Amino acid sequence: MKTIEQELNDFIVTYPLDRIAPLEKILFVDIETTGFTAKSSSLYLIGCAWYNGSVWMLTQWLAASYEEEKEVLCSFFDFAAPFTHLIHFNGNNFDLPFILQKCAQYNIEQDFSPFEGIDLYRRAAPYKQLLRLPNCKQQTLEQFLGINRIDTFNGGELIGVYHDYAAAPTDDSEKLLLLHNADDMRGMLSILPILAYHDLFHEKIRVKKVQANYYKDVNGSMGQELIMNLTLPTPLPAAVSDRFEGCYFSASDTEGIIKVPLYKAELKYFYANYKDYYYLPAEDIALHKSVASFVDKGHRMQATAATCYTRKYATYLPQWKVLVEPFFKEDYNSKLFYFEVTEETKKNRELFTAYAKHLLDMLWER
Repeated sequence: MKTIEQELNDFIVTYPLDRIAPLEKILFVDIETTGFTAKSSSLYLIGCAWYNGSVWMLTQWLAASYEEEKEVLCSFFDFAAPFTHLIHFNGNNFDLPFILQKCAQYNIEQDFSPFEGIDLYRRAAPYKQLLRLPNCKQQTLEQFLGINRIDTFNGGELIGVYHDYAAAPTDDSEKLLLLHNADDMRGMLSILPILAYHDLFHEKIRVKKVQANYYKDVNGSMGQELIMNLTLPTPLPAAVSDRFEGCYFSASDTEGIIKVPLYKAELKYFYANYKDYYYLPAEDIALHKSVASFVDKGHRMQATAATCYTRKYATYLPQWKVLVEPFFKEDYNSKLFYFEVTEETKKNRELFTAYAKHLLDMLWER
């Protein structure tokens, strides 16, 4: 087995990785194999990137023959023991299960329970549509971020290279095997800024300015919208924008903006305890029985859940889950909720920060 250690050419990580854990406790891992199933293929290389306190390092364990597979595994776990966080790309689906299956073959009593795991693929995949990506493969993310690879082979193409290397090692074939893995590790470090899109939806944002604005729609009709200017938790490596449910979102670097239609309309507030109310058809409202009992019986009827409401004309903002109460609806069966924009509401910056988070959740969940 060969152990190769090198500095990653003064590599600088541009994502605030220490937000996850102290840098010295984070280990990046990537494996190279001769196939997809552990029972019928070999694990011939494990690469790890780690921070030594001043620079990023790359350590690789290369099996010079198929028989050195167990030694590679044991060396990796011995090296990984001091670390607390393991970062990989699609490792939950491939790298980690493959390693564990190989451990089982050799009766190596190791697992990944001591580590907090972060799969960069799973962190990026939910935002494929927002980023307008065809897929979330590592090289696709690298291209999105303007990162250029050095090697010209993919993992599958290197399988034959390893078989030849195991039969008759050469410096050229060894260089190809190591280079591909090293480039995967550099690529993994380079795509860390993609985590900023995960942070956008999972870390705290701040609304720094709220204002109303008049605009003309495509038909030339006047409308009114609420504009919220946001401060984002992590700088975005590339600008994004999207529309959802009549709202608009855009963001660049550490600044974002959300535009939401303001509705001036008459909406209904539904009382929960409808059995305590009468419905007055002529007035189209419900009144509590303590008041409506004086109304002529011919002008009142027992309220139902769908008729137990009062009406109010005001300015409203939409909400897809009940964030602000009291909430209003167009009809009883309407799935969209509204809350009234009052003078008090306009001054509540915490409410608008929560509302902005609510809208971003809707963008992410749709």
